[in-house]
Amino acid sequence: MGDVSSAVKGKAFNLKGAVDYADGSVVSKTLIKADAGNVTLFAFDAGQGLSEHTAPFDAVVYVLDGEAEITIGGQPQNVVAGEMLIMPANITHALQARKPFKMLLVMIRGK
Repeated sequence: MGDVSSAVKGKAFNLKGAVDYADGSVVSKTLIKADAGNVTLFAFDAGQGLSEHTAPFDAVVYVLDGEAEITIGGQPQNVVAGEMLIMPANITHALQARKPFKMLLVMIRGK
């Protein structure tokens, strides 16, 4: 669906219900995309993930539903609905959904 910011601006909505799971897939929905950063919803089916990578800026993950293992700098940790995690800039991180898993990712470019 791409950038949906115009559809939700100025209106209350439920984050958890704003993105649906798809069998064997990762679904993403961009809420805000700007030079200063992005706000994106993700839904991962169980077993899906993101391979190890780095980003030049800190990123905030807020877990909306389910459970995942997020590895930062080689250290895995389990995250569940209601928890938030800050992934530091320039440190490797990866994600693997242990159960179907939804998250809100906020990345702000700059210092």
